[in-house]
Amino acid sequence: MLDKNISAEDYKKFCVFLEHQCGIVLGESKQYLVKSRLSPLMNKFGASSISEVVNRAMSITERQLRAAVVDAMTTNETLWFRDTYPFEVLMKDIFPQYDGKYQTVKIWSAAASSGQEPYSIAMCAAEHQQKKMNACKIQVLGTDISPSMLEQCKTATYDTLALARGLSPQRKQQFFEPAEQPGQMKLKSNITKMASFRQLNLLDSYSLLGKFDIIFCRNVLIYFSPENKAKILAQFAKALNPDGYLFLGASESISGLSNDFVMQRCNPGIVYRLKK
Repeated sequence: MLDKNISAEDYKKFCVFLEHQCGIVLGESKQYLVKSRLSPLMNKFGASSISEVVNRAMSITERQLRAAVVDAMTTNETLWFRDTYPFEVLMKDIFPQYDGKYQTVKIWSAAASSGQEPYSIAMCAAEHQQKKMNACKIQVLGTDISPSMLEQCKTATYDTLALARGLSPQRKQQFFEPAEQPGQMKLKSNITKMASFRQLNLLDSYSLLGKFDIIFCRNVLIYFSPENKAKILAQFAKALNPDGYLFLGASESISGLSNDFVMQRCNPGIVYRLKK
């Protein structure tokens, strides 16, 4: 019989392992999350318990299982146009600043998950370009630590449940077309051609990514320690062009973590801008 429990000792060791691998801080009493995320791996890898999955993942010989565990623990819930206001700010305040001045605006979605955020940005860009004759071109880079999520991004195909989360019927009709598999829809090429994707651990160097005008890293920093939050924010500052913008989650703050940005209040919401 499969044992879906994890001992207190194994949980503590796994918390240390997970933070070392990808920066995520589980904290106390998150055993339920470990059990729900890792239970599907028991049958796949022939393990009789969650503790066995965890201990094998922490060994140096089980690379495939380790990758699957990190993948499972870093897969987060997402939806289209999450919180609404960042996308309103993009279209109302930020895109117009670049129109006629920049040939291409580069935007980085730093935790792309299954693609909803980078493709929501691309849809905003398409809508803006339809309204403005001199609208800037947009390139969106989506990065994530999870290989399975990046594959989902690249296919740009979503089922009925995913499409129902935050996507209006108008945008669904305008930007999607039926996929080969029944019950699924695929983003049209005018949206997918704006976006590219690559794997990245936010604790690694960003130097090979180049420079960006806008960075989205929303509802991600909450999972990191203060030290790693500060490290990530410092790297974001280096990755932004002068006067570049940083979007964080509605509940996230850089207070005490970075002096590289100025907070700008929008109506609604806030955005951070790189200091001159």
